[in-house]
Amino acid sequence: MKFAPLPTAAIADACVRLKVPARAVTGLYALMPGRIIAGPVLPVQHAGSVDVFFEALQSAKPGTVLCIDNGGRLDEGCIGDLTTLEAMHHGCVAILLDGAHRDTTPLRQLGLPVWSRGRCPFGPMAARPRAPDALQAATLGGHRVTADDVVVLDEDGAVFVPAAQAAKVWDLAKRIQTAELEQVRLAKAGTPMCEQFQVPAFLAARRKDPALGFRAHLRAIGKAIEE
Repeated sequence: MKFAPLPTAAIADACVRLKVPARAVTGLYALMPGRIIAGPVLPVQHAGSVDVFFEALQSAKPGTVLCIDNGGRLDEGCIGDLTTLEAMHHGCVAILLDGAHRDTTPLRQLGLPVWSRGRCPFGPMAARPRAPDALQAATLGGHRVTADDVVVLDEDGAVFVPAAQAAKVWDLAKRIQTAELEQVRLAKAGTPMCEQFQVPAFLAARRKDPALGFRAHLRAIGKAIEE
């Protein structure tokens, strides 16, 4: 399945409505602002040596996102232009790094979108013990992800979705995005959100029935996306 590059907000809203567990990484630095990328996860745990990346990339498929677990540490730039170039050669469409990168200017020139926690000019000082599951899973933002997950990234961060549920999440997210774009179009054309959502009528109805919720009101006027 090819995953449309929908905003993380739309994917997150779809996850909430479909009761898919919320897994996100926030506080990321996007080297290429304005980009939205989605694809299957290629997980790897870094332990101070670049060879783990090369090994992980042997199983990369076109369109995957290399997701690197470096424990969020900012005292070493564990990837730079060489690792990024290799990821490109193996068909990766982006890199998500829970840690720091280096070679910022060359990375921008390469054009592969990279998200990280920050920048550090020093590379790893020494190799560390490698986890037994270094190629099977990664912990990013406190969430364990595997090749059975899909990730979408934009300037708000990253959202993970189980691949088995991705089709229905993306379908609902597309409808959410379409509805919101139309609301934005109407608002820019001069129809405020309070008018689109009939807020005065909602407030009047709530005075009569204090238990009335706004979501129920939106469903009643045909403005809710199917849950």
